[in-house]
Amino acid sequence: MLRLHSPVEGTAAFRVTAVLLEVVLAVGALGGGLALVLGPHGEILPLPVSQLHGSPFDSYFVPGLILFTILGIGPLLVAFLAWRRQRWAPLLTIGVGVTLLAWLTIEIVIVGYSNEPPLQPIYLVMAAVIGLIGLGWARRSGSPFKASRPTTSRLRMPMTARPDGSNAYCCHSCRSWIR
Repeated sequence: MLRLHSPVEGTAAFRVTAVLLEVVLAVGALGGGLALVLGPHGEILPLPVSQLHGSPFDSYFVPGLILFTILGIGPLLVAFLAWRRQRWAPLLTIGVGVTLLAWLTIEIVIVGYSNEPPLQPIYLVMAAVIGLIGLGWARRSGSPFKASRPTTSRLRMPMTARPDGSNAYCCHSCRSWIR
C-alpha cells in the first residue's frame, strides 16, 4: 500500500525551511513575472529590451510568463505539498532548486551576469540551498519510490492484529490466528 502522508522523525526542520524558501521564491517570481508580463518593454521594471539581443525574445513577455508560472506558481505548489507532508515533496524541492539554477544559468548566458542589484547572486545561493535542503530531506525521509508495507509474517503476508488486542495475528491466507 502506498502512503501519501509519511511523517518521518527528524524531517520537520527540512520541511519548514523548504516551505519558507519556496514561498519567498514564489512571491518574488510572481511579482517579477507579473511586472514583466504587464510591462514587457520595461514599462514597470527598468530593464532595457536591448539586453535581450541575441535571445529568441523581442520583449520580456515570454520570460515573464515563464518566471510567473514555473518559478512562481511551481514553488508555491511544492511548498503547499511540503506543508501537507506529501511524500514527493523532498524530490520536488530538489526540482525547484535545479529549476531555479537552470533559469539563472540561462539568464546569465542570455543577459549576462549582474550584481547591481545583487539579485542573481542571491538567487544562485537560494537555488543551491533549496536543492541541498531537498536532498537532505529526501535522504532523511527515505525514497518515495518505496511503498510502505504493513507488518508482515515470515511469508511476507499482510498481518492484522486481533480485535481483542492480544499478540495474535491473522495471516489472511489461512484465516487462522497465530500466536
